[in-house]
Amino acid sequence: MSMLADEADLVAPGLRWAPGFSALGPAFLTELQPRPLPEPYWVGRSGSAARLLGLDDSWLQSDEGLAAFTGNLPIAGTRPYATVYSGHQFGVWAGQLGDGRAIMLGETAGGLEVQLKGAGPTPYSRMGDGRAVLRSSIREFLCSEAMHGLGIPTTRALCVTGSDARVRREELETAAVVTRLAPSFVRFGHFEHFAANQRDGELRALADHVIDRHYPECRHSDRFDGNAYAAFLEAVSERTAALLARWQAVGFCHGVMNTDNMSILGLTIDYGPFQFLDGFDPRHICNHSDTAGRYAFNQQPNVAYWNLFCLAQALLPLIGDQQVAVAALESYKTVFPSEFEDRMRAKLGLAEAADGDRQLIEGALRLLAQEKVDYTIFWRRLSQAVADGDTGPVRDLFIDRAGFDAWWASHAARRAGTPAAETARRMLGHNPKFVLRNHLGQQAIEAAAARDFSGVATLLALLESPFDEHAGHEEFAGFPPDWASTIEISCSS
Repeated sequence: MSMLADEADLVAPGLRWAPGFSALGPAFLTELQPRPLPEPYWVGRSGSAARLLGLDDSWLQSDEGLAAFTGNLPIAGTRPYATVYSGHQFGVWAGQLGDGRAIMLGETAGGLEVQLKGAGPTPYSRMGDGRAVLRSSIREFLCSEAMHGLGIPTTRALCVTGSDARVRREELETAAVVTRLAPSFVRFGHFEHFAANQRDGELRALADHVIDRHYPECRHSDRFDGNAYAAFLEAVSERTAALLARWQAVGFCHGVMNTDNMSILGLTIDYGPFQFLDGFDPRHICNHSDTAGRYAFNQQPNVAYWNLFCLAQALLPLIGDQQVAVAALESYKTVFPSEFEDRMRAKLGLAEAADGDRQLIEGALRLLAQEKVDYTIFWRRLSQAVADGDTGPVRDLFIDRAGFDAWWASHAARRAGTPAAETARRMLGHNPKFVLRNHLGQQAIEAAAARDFSGVATLLALLESPFDEHAGHEEFAGFPPDWASTIEISCSS
């Protein structure tokens, strides 16, 4: 089936469009059309994301939907565009960047932006081909929905389509397009771009747009003597702190936390060389390109603060006072540890804070790090141990049995007085059975390359509700095979 972009525009049932970001004008974006791919096919679809759009499910499965979300046929009411931004990459100013392989279809009347990633080159592709490969598109699709299932703020993924068109990365691969959704795809780097070029008028217009659409409370805040831009910076800092706390609690490594990969809404965005920890190693580096370890797991909270400082510098022309800008970042230092302890307390099944909780949390993490115990399996087995009173399966994860026994006694003493069933229920609701481990994604990718998409569908179903038992799917919750440690993921992933 070959579909050409000059055919009549499609009407997508349930989708209505609004101006949104495009109303800011040509200084912020370039209008352009996606480039068609030959003979597209469906790889995966998220019914949950489709319902967010109010999109007719049968249309999403149709040939017309396939054409539209591959970029082969325009959708009526859309005026696609790519946006310009700049940023710091691996701590170094990279200058102008932009949507090099992402093309925005537009914003729906319900307030969600719809974006095609891999739909062809843009003026910001920097000599790239503007394409995404099947491998990375499946990873982004599954992880976007997995993070949503875990309750972590994230962009969403509606679908993935593939094509046998060839794309060269480290080797020849096949092309794919992932359709992403978010209330806004604005990044820290959008602000850095206009600040670096001393375009204060555009900087103010962008800040006003984001505040009015997504942070209206900042217009009426009494913080910083009513300085809305400082209040905005503080709100972004606090959302970012809460996001990082959730990443650390679930053992998620982003892998490439450049300022252009940081969402102004505190969403997880740009799934490239990510990884959920297998054995717990606080210094784990998931990005093969990160030779200096800048984005190691235990560095993520500090890097987020560094990125926020870059955002503060960009907003300084609007805030007007450097000391006020620095003060607007201060709450990050209290919100992150507080949110992290709350997340970890929930994993321990504790409803209220108490003295000694930090020591209990740190004790568990120290035990895990000493032997690189599997992070997800430990927390799930711990939950089951509280539920049924049998510590054997979780105790068997440790060589230092005495160390675990001492910690278990402390945990038991801390939760004394609360029924075990209540504690276990809370723990099972915060300690997932399923996460998107690298080897699971790799198996689904290899099957999909042979046009078998059942692995993608199975993983999606498990990851949408990762706290449920899903009887009959135990192999997806087991230890990673030995070969999993040989998987290398990089910025091209």
